[in-house]
Formats: sequence, structure tokens, C-alpha cells
Amino acid sequence: MTQVNFENQTVRVNNIYCIGRNYVDHIAELQNETPTEPVVFMKPNNSILNNGASIKLPAYSQSVHYECELVLLIGKDCDGLNGDDISGIIAGYGIGLDLTARDIQSRLKEKGLPWTKAKGFRGAACLSGFIAADKLTQPQDCVFTFQINGEIRQRGQTSMMIYPIAAILRELAESYGLKQGDVVFTGTPSGVGELHTGDRLALDLAGLVQAEFVVAY
Repeated sequence: MTQVNFENQTVRVNNIYCIGRNYVDHIAELQNETPTEPVVFMKPNNSILNNGASIKLPAYSQSVHYECELVLLIGKDCDGLNGDDISGIIAGYGIGLDLTARDIQSRLKEKGLPWTKAKGFRGAACLSGFIAADKLTQPQDCVFTFQINGEIRQRGQTSMMIYPIAAILRELAESYGLKQGDVVFTGTPSGVGELHTGDRLALDLAGLVQAEFVVAY
């Protein structure tokens, strides 16, 4: 199993869940329909790329897009929530990039086929280390940013989520069953765009968590 860093320890990852279309401005920029329930898809564990690594764009795509997101690390098994009580379920918070081969995704969507090739290539789940959940005191009202070559491309405010963290966890717990070691990407705001070779990427979550990546030549 692929591993992530959590408070200077190594943690094995179980499943990688991703939430699509969770910010109104991102839905508008891609001209998608607003979902009536959380849009859930998954990435294989082999897609994880940890902080400091080089991103190798897949040869089969000519348009790989970045999507910066708040990411959750699940700390205990859960098959359902009691109201909106998420205490103890989240072990840690991090920041990550959900990379998408947009040209491949568009082609697959037109044919009604799954998105795995567009979302699950090696390095498609770029992740920072994770901090303990109690260190991010307002996870549902915090800011995260993404820069390319020193220029801010995305600025997210978690209070703008269509489906907040508790709703995301409820859907995952009830439909699939959350397990310790699961990683959850919570959706991206507007500002997505293409990556290019040589790009230097910088991610920040509320000034508490940072990550850097470079796109390989």
C-alpha cells in the first residue's frame, strides 16, 4: 500500500475518495450541472505522489489540469454519522492536487465511460503531509491556495463548499463505509488550468501545511 506522512509518522493509505463539483464557481467554469448529491469517484493508491516529488505527466494526455483541494485523513472506521458529529473520525488535514487528464476525461464522458484513465494515472493524487485534526481549528472556514511559478492560480474558502465536510463523510460512511487510513479529496474551487513541464507548484493550507512539486521535463 502507498503511504502518506502524518505528524512525522508514516500511515498506510486505504481508499482514496474524491468529491467532484463541490464549489459553485468551479461548476460554472466547466459548465457542469450542479449535483443533487455528492459526486464521488476514486483514485488508485498508485496515484499518490508525496510532497517534494516530481510530477510526470502521462504521455497519453495533452491537457493535464490541476485541482487544489483540502484533503482529509480518516482516523477510525465509521459506517454512519450521528447527525453532524464528525469528532474523532478525521485524524488529520492536508492539502493536495487532484490531477485530471482533461482531454481524456472529456472523451470518456462523451462515451459514457468511467474516468479512471483521466483521474488515476501515477502522480494524479499529489499530497502534502497531514497535521493532526485539532491543529486546524476551523476546517469548514479556512483558506487554501495554489501557486504556479509564484503566481496564485487558485484560492479556496472551505465555507463555500456545496457539500460541507460532515455531509461528505456521511455520504461516504453510509454508502461505502469509511476505514482508518482512507484519504478524502473534498473538491476544488475555480481557477483550474493546465500544467506544463518545468512548472513549480506551491500549495498552502491556512498557513499550517505546505507542499511543493515540480512538473518534470
